[in-house]
Order: sequence, then structure tokens, then C-alpha cells
Amino acid sequence: MPTSSRLSRLLFGLLAYLSLGIGLIAIVVPGLPTTEFILLAAWAATRSSPRLSAWLENHGLFGPILHNWRNGKVIARRAKVSATVSMLVCAALMVVMLDHRWPVYLAIAGMGLGNLWIWSRPESLPQVT
Repeated sequence: MPTSSRLSRLLFGLLAYLSLGIGLIAIVVPGLPTTEFILLAAWAATRSSPRLSAWLENHGLFGPILHNWRNGKVIARRAKVSATVSMLVCAALMVVMLDHRWPVYLAIAGMGLGNLWIWSRPESLPQVT
């Protein structure tokens, strides 16, 4: 449901498109989380742009992710494995290419915590009886 204030719709719209842009870039950049940015874009789009919200929900790649998230906070195993591999590649590149200082270890710890959270989510929708 879009918000009533024109300014808030504009700000949510900017957030939605910015998050979508980062999410699209994240598809090809190791270590950058795609799913989180798409979820943020979808959330902001529901408050600003019914057209963008509908496009995301009906998109061939993003639609199933959003459907699974909205119906049980589900993250598919394939997405979990992809995120884990991406984070491992990014961490390895950081260790090999950067000075071993606290920001590198902080980033790796953050990726590790993010990975633990991702793997704590269910992988399939609950069965309806």
C-alpha cells in the first residue's frame, strides 16, 4: 500500500530503485548480497510504486524469491549455496589482495554472520494440511 505523503513516496521510490540497482549489480559482483537488496527494493516499492512492486513480483527471477520470503521467510538452498560461495570467494580475494588489518577481518566476520543467518532460514514453504 503506497504511503499518502508525496515526499515519502518519493523517498521510498528512490530507495526501491537504488536497492534494485545494487541488487542487479550484486548478481555479478562476488560478496555483494543480491537477495537482501531485492527484498529491500520490494518492500520500498510497495510503499511507493505499485507498478514497480508488480514488476518485481511477476519477474521470472525475483518473483519466486519474493513469494517465498513473503510466505514463510524461505530462502531456497540454491540461493544459500550461491551466497556462501560468493562470500567465500570475496573473503579469499580480500585475504590474498588486501593488507590483513581489522577492516578485512570485520568484513569477513560480517559475511560469516550473514551466512549463518541465511542458513538459519527455512528452505521450503511449510506444508499445509
